[in-house]
Amino acid sequence: MAAELDMDYDVTDTPIEVTPHNIDAEQALLGSVLFDNEVYNRLGDFLRPEHFYDPVHQRIFEVISGIIQRGSLADAVVLKNRFEQDEGLAEIGGVEYLSFLLQNAPSGAAAPSYAQLIFDLALRRELIRVGAEIKMFAESADTEADAEEQIEMAERKLFDLAETGGSQGGFDSFETAVINSIKMASAAYERDGGLSGISTGLIDLDRQLGGLHESDLIILAGRPSMGKTALAANIAFHVARHHKVGKDAAGNERLLDGGVCAFFSLEMSSEQLATRLIAEHSGVPSNKIRRGEITPDQFEAIRDSAAELQSIPLFIDDTGGLSIGALVARSRRLKRTHGLDFIVVDYLQLLTGGSLMKSSDNRVQEITAITMGLKALAKELDVPVLALAQLSRQVEQRDDKRPQLSDLRESGSIEQDADVVMFVFREEYYKGRQEPREGTEEHMQWQQDMEDLHAKAEVIVGKQRHGPIGTVKLSFTAELTKFGNLAQDDRYAQPDH
Repeated sequence: MAAELDMDYDVTDTPIEVTPHNIDAEQALLGSVLFDNEVYNRLGDFLRPEHFYDPVHQRIFEVISGIIQRGSLADAVVLKNRFEQDEGLAEIGGVEYLSFLLQNAPSGAAAPSYAQLIFDLALRRELIRVGAEIKMFAESADTEADAEEQIEMAERKLFDLAETGGSQGGFDSFETAVINSIKMASAAYERDGGLSGISTGLIDLDRQLGGLHESDLIILAGRPSMGKTALAANIAFHVARHHKVGKDAAGNERLLDGGVCAFFSLEMSSEQLATRLIAEHSGVPSNKIRRGEITPDQFEAIRDSAAELQSIPLFIDDTGGLSIGALVARSRRLKRTHGLDFIVVDYLQLLTGGSLMKSSDNRVQEITAITMGLKALAKELDVPVLALAQLSRQVEQRDDKRPQLSDLRESGSIEQDADVVMFVFREEYYKGRQEPREGTEEHMQWQQDMEDLHAKAEVIVGKQRHGPIGTVKLSFTAELTKFGNLAQDDRYAQPDH
């Protein structure tokens, strides 16, 4: 602090070209806490010493916080012993300054408002600093990052700043944990199907997973042509189409069903993905839509489907070669602008590590960084992330083509970071390529097997932190690339009592 600063310091006496701050609010807050230490416990955990503009106020608040957190009394007498030799405090009146703060302390009821003001001004100062840093970095001729990477870093800095002071990590009492658990169970009980997570639209898959859970990284893997993208698109479509928001008993807005969905399509264009979804909804095969081989009635069905679907909260990003940093930044932006409840990445191995990876790093390390980034994103935004993954060719070399965890490319990091690992498998695909010579007994058996396998698929849950592993049977309509519920004899049976 400058030497001329004293106990009667008035913010209006400062030059105009200063960063945002309010010395009076800082003095008022410190005085309130000194007068009544219980005020400190009502401030929340967002305010930290560095949020104070005056360095002396930073040191005073840091000492007060340390003393109170140790369970001791922090008053003017205790602080006097701590600050008798403090040169910074001597510049603004010495230990008498502490008495000034105490004597001019306002009501403790106003302390949270002062704390919020101090915090807000600190954010504004940090915003000015970040802006100057972004400007300097963009003007520098020595930087190796291109413009897009600089934008990603700028967005990351701004999002981190925007999230500062939000829900902070820390311990929860067991009472709080139990209450949150009961809330989740209550939500599952009230929701159709008894799910604690977002419904996939597939009854048996929901039964196995309990829905898509917040902060989970879900891996959906399979060999080419198994239908990974189709299944992911079906789930995303169902989530977005059933998006419903309402208010709870306390009047707070909450998600009732479905959600806002982000679909990162690194392989297919947004038009191709939209065509698949329209085909699924209208019942007109996507290959006929692409070739224009449709009847007037089918055209009407397509037009009606497009009109109905264009307003659903499904956002598609088809940027090829996207980096994990860019994906995170775009997800954060969508969360802030439109809300976000579910993320799909198609597919994981097409992501790059971006500027975070050195050229000498190998692909396994890059995949590790990507899966860790996706898991961190799921936790940060508190949404489920469904990431598709390719399987290695070793599947093709076995008699039993059903995939397993060891078939994942770079499986160590993917399997480790994922909360759920699922494999999509269609035996019909492999059986169809093993046709024996016509007229033989083997051919007749093959035909019978093909009839049994027709339009059927399996989702194999190979890992699940929240529940059991197992196999879920689904229907699959190839011409519509649509997965559905497979009729089960016991699905509508009455439960035993």
